[in-house]
Parts: sequence; C-alpha cells; structure tokens
Amino acid sequence: MRERYLQQLRQLQGELLDMGTLCEQAITKTHRMLISTELRREQFDEVNSMEKEIDTKEHAIEALCIQLLLRQQPVASDLRHISAALKIVTDMERIGDQATDIAEIMRTGSIDVPVRGIMIPEMAEHTIVMVNKSVEACINRDLELAREVIDSDDTLDELFRTVRRTLDENAANYTSDQILDLLMIAKYYERIGDHATNIGEWVEFSINGIHRNGEEVADLFVP
Repeated sequence: MRERYLQQLRQLQGELLDMGTLCEQAITKTHRMLISTELRREQFDEVNSMEKEIDTKEHAIEALCIQLLLRQQPVASDLRHISAALKIVTDMERIGDQATDIAEIMRTGSIDVPVRGIMIPEMAEHTIVMVNKSVEACINRDLELAREVIDSDDTLDELFRTVRRTLDENAANYTSDQILDLLMIAKYYERIGDHATNIGEWVEFSINGIHRNGEEVADLFVP
C-alpha cells in the first residue's frame, strides 16, 4: 500500500511537469507568432492542439489528486502538496487558455506584421521564464525559486504599463483595431504572469502551510 502511494505521488509530479511544459511551449509559440508572420498558421494550430492536451492533463491530475486524498488520506506536507496541486492545475489550465487567446488574435486579428518597437515580445519572454520557474519550483518544491517568481511579477506589470504608454504616445501609427489587439495581447501576457505568480504562491503554501491570502489546508475544501 505504501509503495502504491509513493508511486502515485511520483506520478503526480510527472503529470504536473508535463502540464507545465505544455504551458511553456504554448507561450513560446505565441512569442514566435509575434516576431514572425511566416509560420503563424502552423503555430496557431499547434497552440490549439496543446490547449486540448492541457485540458486533458488538468482532468487527469484532478482525478489523481482526489484519489490520493480519498484513498490514502495523506497528512502534513503530502496533504499540502496534493491540495496545492489541485489549485496549481487550475492556473496552468488558464495559462493554456490565454496562450490560445493570444494565438487567436495573432492569427485572425489586425496584427498582420511582426510586432516591433513595442515591448510585447519582451513581455512574452518574461512570462516564459516565469512559467518555467514556477513549474520548476513546483516539481522541486523550491521555496526560494517560488518567491523569485512571485517577486518578478512586478517587472511584468511595469512592462505592461510601458506597452500602454507606447501605444498612447504613438497612437497615430496604428489603427484602432491594432491598438485594441495589441493591448489585449499584452493583457493576456500580464494575466499569464499572474497565474505563474499564483503557482509560486501555492508552492510556498505547500511548503510552509500558509497561503499569502491566509488560506490553510482546511479552507481549500470549503465551497
């Protein structure tokens, strides 16, 4: 029984890593769509395919977590880790959704040239790093790295403010549709950073038992 329990915990770690890797790859493909128009159709199709895989992973991980909670009745750090995983996969799934939203805008919207002279590609690069580090912190239960992700969200927020200022100052260079699409893309990257930050906070919770919003393990299962 104990060996089966440990095997399932290892499986949980592997599934989280796979899901996180898919999220990172999806964001990377949106970045490629920003800087080049040549492969947009191909990248768009691949992001869509990945989003479906991410959804499937979410359901599989949720089922595994519930199975562990009900059949194994974990305590202490294992209970925190499994409880946090249930929250983390929700943020990962939303990262996949928002990468798909960005790809949709790039494929069908008004941005028909590579995005240059505006800090959106830099936002994409920053979110890739944040997601990568948040997943690594989750898998390795690395408190220092989780806090590094949390702190780096301020940089992404500042990049978003820079994008807004640039568009405002250079509005004459863009159509109204282009300004709206660029702002939406930037906002989606900002939200991806927020979800990476959430993951970092849940990793922190899984290690020390207290979430920054004050939640404890018991609070996670209150409707």
